[in-house]
Amino acid sequence: MAGDTSWGMALLFAAGAVAGTLNVVAGGGSFLTLPLMIFLGIPAGVANGTNRVALLFQNVGAVWGFRRHRVLDARLALRLAAPAIVGAALGSWMALQVSDFAFRRVLAILMLAITLWTLLRPPPDHPEPRGEEGPIGLPLLALFFLIGVYGGFIQAGVGFLLLAGTTAAGLDLVRGNAIKVTCVLLWTVVTIAVFASGGAINWGAGVVLGAGNLVGGQLGVRLTVLKGHAWIRWFVAVTIILFALRLWLSG
Repeated sequence: MAGDTSWGMALLFAAGAVAGTLNVVAGGGSFLTLPLMIFLGIPAGVANGTNRVALLFQNVGAVWGFRRHRVLDARLALRLAAPAIVGAALGSWMALQVSDFAFRRVLAILMLAITLWTLLRPPPDHPEPRGEEGPIGLPLLALFFLIGVYGGFIQAGVGFLLLAGTTAAGLDLVRGNAIKVTCVLLWTVVTIAVFASGGAINWGAGVVLGAGNLVGGQLGVRLTVLKGHAWIRWFVAVTIILFALRLWLSG
């Protein structure tokens, strides 16, 4: 497959760098890496599993960064991550049961739906940090379980859902992002185990993609301190829409 060639690996590294940057600046990086791997000849189910290896690289670095800046509430993160991990295990098992054709169609639909939602929704507020988070009751834990199911199944765009969940928990965007990357890191370990047990990971491509994610993540951190990211938002949206149409037509 093209993904195993030297130019294919170089393209994966570059895509990983772009995705890592986008995941920090705007989100949705997996909506670029998943269809790219499919276009390079990696089966859709294997691309889904391989993407988790790259996310492991990215989120290890992200969690370390939030810990270094002392904005990660580890106790709260573990409480919210617990049901999400269970959901992710279920979601990744479900993904292994879906045919490549069906997965490509689901991915294309989600790419269009989430991209349009992010473009049409009003800009999020940036509330001041609160002294205490809201109550962590059964409805919130159930929400994180369902988000985990989605993340385990496809992952792409799950950051938007997690931030909605952390906002419901009463967290500001900074602390919410810290919780988000911790949840993704913890459930990614589980999903990698599930996909690996089903032989649905291309380890070489995953490591190359992950190295690109690490580089891109650092660039994304730099870009987040600059103003005027609207052009990035629209560039990402147009690119994802084109990928989605191409993915649907190739299915």
